[in-house]
Amino acid sequence: SGINAEYGGVTFDTGGISIKPSKSMDAMRADMGGAACVAGATFGAASLKLPINLITLIPLCENMPSGCATKPGDVVTAMNGKTIQIDNTDAEGRLILADALSYADSFDPSCIVDMATLTGAMAVALGGECVGTYSTCDELWATLEKGGFTSGDRLWRMPLFKEYGDLLKSPTADINNISGAPYGGSITAAKFLQNFTKCTSWAHLDIAGVMDSTDSMSYLPKGMAGRPTRSIIEALRILSLESK
Repeated sequence: SGINAEYGGVTFDTGGISIKPSKSMDAMRADMGGAACVAGATFGAASLKLPINLITLIPLCENMPSGCATKPGDVVTAMNGKTIQIDNTDAEGRLILADALSYADSFDPSCIVDMATLTGAMAVALGGECVGTYSTCDELWATLEKGGFTSGDRLWRMPLFKEYGDLLKSPTADINNISGAPYGGSITAAKFLQNFTKCTSWAHLDIAGVMDSTDSMSYLPKGMAGRPTRSIIEALRILSLESK
């Protein structure tokens, strides 16, 4: 079995029918940041000729309002058969990741890592100094943390307590795509994703806070940062040594 890396890529995100405010919407050209980072990490792993079986999945879409766009209240069925009530069309990245996670399980991977600019709540929680990371496996988390420490693109582990998942209950589907509570938005998004993988060694990186450079990262140019590509490459290098 191999290592599966997957990253959500929304090439432009207006929010859809649940449209975003116009201010700073231009930054949503970077909502494909997760896809860009995994493309870079895959290229890096190949260039380094890491002895590792890596499967990369990049689900892509654009989120725009139109006459045939998804509407609040719609119910869709994911690849694994679970039904999802869509109460906010601006929570679309988790929908494409849900199917990608289900598909990733078909490869019987030893671990799965997904990454996406998933929630503004993560930027509120941690700012731009580190990547919020959720994991069901202590060993996988330790590898990712070590990769971040070595590269300088730090990661910080976040909780996956059951109670956050309870906030996603829906009266018309198996799960809602957003929480009914006004707090813990990044955590509930991670709990949503957890419903779509059976892999016991899974990690989710919410990279919304590190999407662009901050003043503290003086070695990076202004604009979209490509973080934490280097951390993922280093974590893959560590995993390749462990798999020998």
